[in-house]
Amino acid sequence: MNMQRGQFITIEGGEGVGKSTQIEAVRDTLAAAGIAVLLTREPGGTPRAEKIRDLLLTPSDEPMPQICELLLMFAARATHVDNVIKPAMARGEWVVCDRFTDASYAYQGGGRGMSKSFIAALENMVQGEMRPDLTLLLDAPVELAMQRARERNAARGQVSDRFEREQNEFFSRVRTEYLRIAQVAAQRVTVIDAAQPLQIVERAVRERVSAFISKVRA
Repeated sequence: MNMQRGQFITIEGGEGVGKSTQIEAVRDTLAAAGIAVLLTREPGGTPRAEKIRDLLLTPSDEPMPQICELLLMFAARATHVDNVIKPAMARGEWVVCDRFTDASYAYQGGGRGMSKSFIAALENMVQGEMRPDLTLLLDAPVELAMQRARERNAARGQVSDRFEREQNEFFSRVRTEYLRIAQVAAQRVTVIDAAQPLQIVERAVRERVSAFISKVRA
């Protein structure tokens, strides 16, 4: 059994699919198996990357060009990968990240219509050969997910961020790209129906993570 290198698990999905809740289920499943876990998020995960996150999510009177948005995403990712993710994995910790590069393909590629080859070039420059070992894609119809997002923000007294203010057509393109990625990378990406009741979604998440642990330890 070789458990020296930590594994990298990402949770993906559009707005309102319940990523924050299910990340806790992933962490608890790993911890119950005696695995050291680091939870993090994108954009963000380091003090510098969190500042970039604020630039990306805070609505502003100044328009943000699409290329600016994409480059900021990868700028945050660069410091996150080198300063947090890679060191944690080198220590043998398993890293669980709320979104990663699949989100750039979905949001900037699918949603904004930006060049996927350009995104791929940035991915290679920033990450090298590093890719997630397992990705859980929480999927739900856009109308349901956006309703949940609005209810969540209202319950927390929050206003919608810059992405949440996009129209449903944008999020439909995001969802379509996410599902395309899941087809192309079927060995890495598991799609979980997030429209189901919370307990059923959590059970599916725990079962997939448990199966992955068993595979790594085999």
